[in-house]
Amino acid sequence: MLADESPKAMMISVPHDSDKEISEEYTNKAPTPPSSISEKAVSENEPISTHKTDTISKKIIKNGNLRIQVGDIKKAQNQTSEILNKNQAYIQKEEFRNTDTDENLNLVIRVPHKNFDALINSFSDGMGSVLSKNISSDDVTEEYTDVSIKLANKKIYLEKYRDMLKSAATTKDILEIQENIRELEDEIDVSEGRLRFIDDRVNYSTLNLSLYKEKVRSSATSKIGFGSRFGDSITEGWNSFVSFVLGIISFWPFFLLIPLIILLWRRWKARRKK
Repeated sequence: MLADESPKAMMISVPHDSDKEISEEYTNKAPTPPSSISEKAVSENEPISTHKTDTISKKIIKNGNLRIQVGDIKKAQNQTSEILNKNQAYIQKEEFRNTDTDENLNLVIRVPHKNFDALINSFSDGMGSVLSKNISSDDVTEEYTDVSIKLANKKIYLEKYRDMLKSAATTKDILEIQENIRELEDEIDVSEGRLRFIDDRVNYSTLNLSLYKEKVRSSATSKIGFGSRFGDSITEGWNSFVSFVLGIISFWPFFLLIPLIILLWRRWKARRKK
């Protein structure tokens, strides 16, 4: 076994990268995927059983985009709060935009995976008129399994290198083993971070909700009075007049050429008479 070999021999037969080839004897004993990222690597003295059949459950990431036209933004906000509390969801990001023509409230909502469908149905029923709806599901089980297997192997190799470090005979061997340990620890941190990210996206689905209200300026539907609309009309008329005057002024070179052309034409006509 590797534990009985000299430090140099062990360094040759066990590379630091788990994705590369290692000795045939060790490859045949590669571990099965751990049931969780916190599971400890198999110790050197513990035999690695090839009959272990730990499995990883399906990893499905759900995302949704929903745009709803509402009659009142504030009322829609209150309804949203009630729906979120009912489904144990929370707002990750909120953005409000108010223009002359419309009001927009954009929310990024995180909800437990099991409540995602119920949340979508709650917003779709009774909140307002659904303008657009897009739901997607992404199966990341294969990626999760692959990262888990590599992570488990890297942890085993890390323990091997730590044991090798204890019996290293030369300074060169010590430095090389320490460098391999450092690289393995960095790779393990990246893999564990990736698994945590996937778990977060799987356990909590994401919904991008947009609440939209169009401002209709008419006597039948708008709260804007006659005085305000009369003032707007005067302003628009004045702006149109100013635009007209500025447009005329922009033709000033032609105004200078016209008198010159007339003068030349009269002189030419006078000479022709003579």
